Amino acid sequence: MPSSSAAEHRPCAPVSLRMAASLVVLRERPSGMEVLLLRRAVRAGDFSSDAYVFPGGVLDAADRLGHAVCEGLDEATASQRLALDAGGLDYYVAAIRECFEETGVLFAQDVDGAPLDARRLNDIRAQREALHDGKIDIASLCRSRDIRLTPRHLHYLSHWVTPLALPKRFDTRFFLTILPDGQHVEVDQTETAAHRWMRPHYALAHADQLRLLPPTRKLLQWLEGMATAERAISTAAALREVPRIEPRLANGKRGRWPVTPDEPAWAELTLTDPQARGTGSYEIVPGEVVTLMPGVLRIAAPNPGMMTGPGTNTYLVGGGADNDWAVIDPGPDDPIHIDAILRAAPGAIRQIFVTHTHRDHSPGARLLKQRTNATSYGLQARHREGQDTLFLPDVTLSDGDEVTLPDGRTLRAIHTPGHAANHLCYELADVKLVFTGDHVMQGSTVVINPPDGHMGTYLASLEKLATLGPAWLAPGHGFMMDRPAQRIARLIAHRLAREASTVQALERIGAASIEALTPLVYADVPAVRHGVARRSLRAHLEKLAEDGRAEVSDDGVWRLRR
Repeated sequence: MPSSSAAEHRPCAPVSLRMAASLVVLRERPSGMEVLLLRRAVRAGDFSSDAYVFPGGVLDAADRLGHAVCEGLDEATASQRLALDAGGLDYYVAAIRECFEETGVLFAQDVDGAPLDARRLNDIRAQREALHDGKIDIASLCRSRDIRLTPRHLHYLSHWVTPLALPKRFDTRFFLTILPDGQHVEVDQTETAAHRWMRPHYALAHADQLRLLPPTRKLLQWLEGMATAERAISTAAALREVPRIEPRLANGKRGRWPVTPDEPAWAELTLTDPQARGTGSYEIVPGEVVTLMPGVLRIAAPNPGMMTGPGTNTYLVGGGADNDWAVIDPGPDDPIHIDAILRAAPGAIRQIFVTHTHRDHSPGARLLKQRTNATSYGLQARHREGQDTLFLPDVTLSDGDEVTLPDGRTLRAIHTPGHAANHLCYELADVKLVFTGDHVMQGSTVVINPPDGHMGTYLASLEKLATLGPAWLAPGHGFMMDRPAQRIARLIAHRLAREASTVQALERIGAASIEALTPLVYADVPAVRHGVARRSLRAHLEKLAEDGRAEVSDDGVWRLRR
């Protein structure tokens, strides 16, 4: 019998996909837009058991027969919209059929184009059970009642594929529509236990209690941004490309859970779980060692917070014939974290590298050096405020300096001032990886706090980093980051947009203090963070002054230069 580790690494047998369709049904009320959610019946082994979902289900072979009773949308057009060679109209028919079976709501009209009245709808609803049991098909039902399906009222919205690691997988197309006039919901009490009309914001606020699955959550978030049913429908109708979203399963506090490409852990999971077996993690846990790639480990310090995210990342790089290691950013002065680093290191620690001397990054170097006698590298603090002024590296690095690591690879220092005047990034060229410290953080922008921080210099340092063309960024806080060029470009665009907002605020209100400008320039930032935002706003104003576009009086009042 093979060992458990061998079993873990055996390739997973592919699981066939079940084609499915789902219908997001909206209605407008005086209180606002509401969306229909159904509570699935409790069933053993069903991943979505007891969850609130949109109406929908698996395509049936007989749905193809429904093409003949569709009005206003043909097979060729439907397939083109869904980017399929054929069979696109099957999904529209399946969405209508499943919605009818589960809720009694039917997207159909009389053969002469008139809406269905209550009497005829009740007569048709009497056939729901027979349709569900396969005793009749949707085309036969329509012909027997002289009605036509109206797939033209459905707007293709989203495409989701169940993660590879699950034993049952679905390829689901989601459509958006409005509840037909005069119709109401009556759940089947078979697959569906109950229904609720909810405002998207309410559903999201109670997502865990409602057991909302990732597609449901993401589509509700999108709906919340639309505000009204009319805007949601018009936006969906205008969509030309709908991307295929295939989450990855990962582990964390809520157990195994799908992670989507827009979430923080996604890129890192492609490294730590390349075959998508569901063995990675969607959260960073202090003290937990993560192998990011061969010879590169991460362990986060137990200092989570508003400024540090899940904690300061400490990286270990090494291996080789002697199994010796280097540490990048040993973190705060915390013996518990130093003990964790020593336990995490597979071999002796020979070198300590520091990106900068903020107190969550460098103070741990002293204790780690005492415990290992490793050589320390970096730059001393150039300002005193908020700095670890006690850090004195054994080797002072300059821009472009290369250091041979214990495993024989080369680590190159890149001077990237802006967040801190003494900030260094480190490039591990053989894997196109850059350790960014606080120069680029995952999930948020960094604070630029003058005089140690400088906005113009920071932007120039971002451009400098982009020219290296790395494939991966290993930040001082958060998960590994892919597509560095795009992420750096977004950071630069964000800073320039904030600068433009600063100019607009000064144009609107005239001369003002930083305190008066902050809520205007950072209107999109919670007030609790405005104290921190004021530091970066000062950096923006000082850059505008250096560019000759603003000036400040002796009493701290800023104005645009004319």
